[in-house]
Amino acid sequence: MLAVCPAALGYDMMGAMLTIATVNVNGLRAAWRKGMPAWIDAAQPDIILMQEVRAPDDIVHGFFSNGWSLVQQACDIKGRAGVAIATRHDIIAARIGLGPQQPEIPVDTGRWVEADIALEHGRTLTVVSAYIHSGTAGTPKMDEKYSYLNRVTTRLAELNTPDSLALVAGDINIAHTNNDIKNWRGNKKSAGFLPEERAYLDQWFDAGWHDTHRDLVGEQEGPYTWWSNRGQAFDNDSGWRIDYHLTTPELFTHASYPRVDRAPSYDTRWSDHAPLVIDYSLTPASR
Repeated sequence: MLAVCPAALGYDMMGAMLTIATVNVNGLRAAWRKGMPAWIDAAQPDIILMQEVRAPDDIVHGFFSNGWSLVQQACDIKGRAGVAIATRHDIIAARIGLGPQQPEIPVDTGRWVEADIALEHGRTLTVVSAYIHSGTAGTPKMDEKYSYLNRVTTRLAELNTPDSLALVAGDINIAHTNNDIKNWRGNKKSAGFLPEERAYLDQWFDAGWHDTHRDLVGEQEGPYTWWSNRGQAFDNDSGWRIDYHLTTPELFTHASYPRVDRAPSYDTRWSDHAPLVIDYSLTPASR
C-alpha cells in the first residue's frame, strides 16, 4: 500500500470529503472471495468505480445490496469486461454505453457507464467507470481500441463544460509517460505504451482534463496500479500506471490525498490491479 500522510502533503482533511475509488476487480466474484469486502470495510469508499466485473446484474446487485445504489453495464460477450458504479448515495440519472452507435457492437459493451449524483446547492457530480480495450499491437484489436478511443474523446469533450464536476475513472490501459511504466525501454512497441495511444492522453490533457493522480503526487516513478502475474513483477514493483482519475478543471480543485491501496504481499491481493483512491471536498445532497 502506498503510505501517504495527508498532513505532510499539505492537504486539509477538515470538512466533508467524498472518497472515490476506481479498481479493475479482475472478476467481481473472485475478488469478493479473495478479500474485497475487507478492503471496503477498511477504505470506506463512498463511490467505487469497477472494471472487468464479469458478472451478471443479479450477482453484482447481490454483493452491493446493503446501503448501496448501483448501475452497471455487463458485456454482451459472456465472461468479458463489465463496468459498474456502486455508491452510498442516490443515483439521480444513469447512462450506459457510448453512443452514437446503438446498439453497440459486443466488443464495445461493458466498457462505459455514467451516473449523476446530487450535491449540495443544486450541483451534480457525474462519475464514469471506463474500461478501455487492452489491444494487441499490429492486429485488428488495436483498430478496435483506436476506434473506441475516438468515441471516448468525443464524450470527454461533451462532459468537460465550464464549471462541470465530472470524473472519468478506470482502467484506461495506457501508460502515459516513462514514469508510468517500470520497463518502458522494453515496451516501446507494446500495446499500452505505443506513441499513438499515448497521444490520446496528450489530447485529453491538452483539452483541460487532469490526470489527477499524477498532478497531485508529482513527477516520479509510479506509483503503479497494475502488475503482471508473470515472474516477480509485483514483488519487484515492476508495474504499470494504467488506472486513472480524469477530472474536469473545476473538480480537480476539490481533489486531495491520492493513494494506491497496494496489497502488502502477492498472496494477499484480491486483484492484479490495486485500487486508486482520491478524496474530493464535496458534500452529497441528503437523501
